[in-house]
Amino acid sequence: MHWLWIVSYFFGGAFLANAIPHTVSGLMGRPFQSPFAKPPGEGLSSSTVNVLWGFFNLVVSYVLVCDVGMFVSKNRADSIAFGAGFLVFGLLLARQFGRFHGGNRPDSP
Repeated sequence: MHWLWIVSYFFGGAFLANAIPHTVSGLMGRPFQSPFAKPPGEGLSSSTVNVLWGFFNLVVSYVLVCDVGMFVSKNRADSIAFGAGFLVFGLLLARQFGRFHGGNRPDSP
């Protein structure tokens, strides 16, 4: 196994973690933060922009996991790298988006 494949799977998980909130918010018709808003990452983008951005992240995730190397879900190293990328970036995104939606308060549900 090549170490670059592991890095690719890690970032594949990260891009998947980023795809989910944008796609879900867009499909629900809700505006959400995106890199295209003003200011970038803080302002709100339309639901259409978020679906497109979420889809782009999903495609990048797919390419990083399925077209780089030979990802095998039964291979622990592959799965751990993918899961770690998802978890690490998921936690970072939770903190980032929580600033705007009240998710960083200890008393929030």
